[in-house]
Amino acid sequence: MNRRQFLNRAWTALAVPTILPASALGLNGTVAPSNRIVFGCIGIGARARHVMPSFLAQTDIVFTAVSDCREDRMKSAKEIMDTHYGNKDCRMYPDFQELLAQKDVDAVFIATGDRWHTTASIYAARAGKDMYCEKPISMCISEGRKLVEACRRYGTIYQAGTQRRSTASYRFAREMVRQGRIGRLHTTEIQVWTGPTVAHDKPAPVPAGWDYDRWLGPVQWRPFVPRRDDGVNWNYFWDTGEGPIIGMGCHYTDQMQWTLGRDHTGPVEFEGECTWPDPAKYMSETPVLAEVRCRYADGVKCVMYSRKQANDRYIRYIGDEGWIQVDDATDAVTAEPKSILGQRAAATANWINAGDHVRNLLDSIRSRRPTICHPEAAHRAQTICQTMNIGLRLGKKLRWDPVKEVFDCEEANRMRHREARAPWRV
Repeated sequence: MNRRQFLNRAWTALAVPTILPASALGLNGTVAPSNRIVFGCIGIGARARHVMPSFLAQTDIVFTAVSDCREDRMKSAKEIMDTHYGNKDCRMYPDFQELLAQKDVDAVFIATGDRWHTTASIYAARAGKDMYCEKPISMCISEGRKLVEACRRYGTIYQAGTQRRSTASYRFAREMVRQGRIGRLHTTEIQVWTGPTVAHDKPAPVPAGWDYDRWLGPVQWRPFVPRRDDGVNWNYFWDTGEGPIIGMGCHYTDQMQWTLGRDHTGPVEFEGECTWPDPAKYMSETPVLAEVRCRYADGVKCVMYSRKQANDRYIRYIGDEGWIQVDDATDAVTAEPKSILGQRAAATANWINAGDHVRNLLDSIRSRRPTICHPEAAHRAQTICQTMNIGLRLGKKLRWDPVKEVFDCEEANRMRHREARAPWRV
């Protein structure tokens, strides 16, 4: 081949058009791969599977990695991702720190058990990942403050999974209160369900494919007990959960704080009563029935009830000229005077669809502006529930300084913190 022939062939090769799919260029309503936010998922249990469709509905993200200490869950999560994207690209990491070390992962969805939320979130922040983390965001008050500080230090975009801030019914109730439609708000009434009890059970071998040591994580080690550690019963033991007052209550204290415009403070006084599980019959530890009251410095009050059934949960704002209530199970809004309801637009998706909450996170990742439920707001709402539980456990009325985050009681102050098991101390 002479020089002229070589140049002619080279030019011909360059002149042949390359055919690219529209999705690769971001055409026809698609998002180019270079513009997608790459996610990993840490913890693939029931909660993750409930929220995941809201993530997968977003066209500008892609999940490329999953992590779980249970092999069966991790493998089924990979199948879900591979089926959704039509490939075999989803990677599995039994150790979530290996997932966080992946340079191509921009953000993570954390849906582990409660005991892991703070620790996994801080590890993610240190790794430079933005995140959506399920509630409750922490297991004790000092953990929540550490999370806030870590996100601030590393510039992390963080969204707490209290998705009712992005739900039409709750936003409507908030606006009616803030517009003065019920007069001056003086009380927020909250109802969660009766705390379940767990009958005694004996230790047993850990199921195959389950890294139980990693499942415990920061919790002090103890034998595996099927009735305690499998399913949802871990919610009713102090080392792994804190009962409905935390599990559901933080959704409502979050709404109350948001409605009052007090995301950077909290109540100053707490007192309450409860009944406990009968230790002769049950090994669970969290309250069964409870009534807890708190008061802000300006006199605004809150009362939380733990009673009745799960479908009876609600939040009601009470003013000197009326009230407005959202029933969580049905998404129904009721009010007095009834004329308030005439201000509501046509019904839209309820809290079951977390799409708007996920969308808020993605927009914040791109703009680097705080999410609607940023770490400080989530921590303050969580602290109210944690303080309620501390007061019940001590059987004492407590005063709380929301600026210094200290109690008027040394015993209560010691309960703001708990020691994590090595090597999971943050």
